[in-house]
Amino acid sequence: MKSGHILRISLIGVALALAVAAAGFAQDLKPIKLPAAEMKGGMPLMEALKLRQTQREYSPVKLPPQILSNLLWAAFGINRQETGKRTAPSAMNWQETDIYVALEEGLYLYDPTDQILEPVLAQDLRADTGMQPFVGGAPVNLVFVADYSRIGRVPDEDKAFYSAADVGFISQNVYLYCASAGLATVVRGYVDKDALAKKMGLRENQKILLAQTVGYPPPAEDE
Repeated sequence: MKSGHILRISLIGVALALAVAAAGFAQDLKPIKLPAAEMKGGMPLMEALKLRQTQREYSPVKLPPQILSNLLWAAFGINRQETGKRTAPSAMNWQETDIYVALEEGLYLYDPTDQILEPVLAQDLRADTGMQPFVGGAPVNLVFVADYSRIGRVPDEDKAFYSAADVGFISQNVYLYCASAGLATVVRGYVDKDALAKKMGLRENQKILLAQTVGYPPPAEDE
């Protein structure tokens, strides 16, 4: 056997071994069952609007499961169980937006029906969700992805318009929840969308629109 053939076979063997190892690692990422969202209490709406702001400095402290559950439910959870309708509107009730959640442990997909984070990738992609340096150190980065396969037969430019508007509603829900809960957040469009979509394993008809960082603000200097 020629040395070139031996080298190719060896490289294929290494690639297969790495793929098997990666698959095994992905299997270690388990679903996260979130507690039921707390739908009472919180700050009055007008006060939350007064406090709504963008922040770009974050504590690395992780969000507790209850806070993460409340955050995701506020963003785009189900608020009418009998119809499956959500906390944010969507054109024709297409509900085309998926929320991917990038944590230190890995990448998850929010399932609002069962209030579960479904594992996607056992890799820390937080730094890949944006270009600013603070992104990788924040505990949570949300990635808003429009699935065009759920949108009716309309021109692509209309799909882009409606999905962008729908993500705007979701992002504002996140802002208002963060204001009420004392969290910091910033919505971001400065994302290498093609590179991130490849790492996330998205299909051609799934489009990244925005990302949003969430965490606790850093402690005051005198604390």
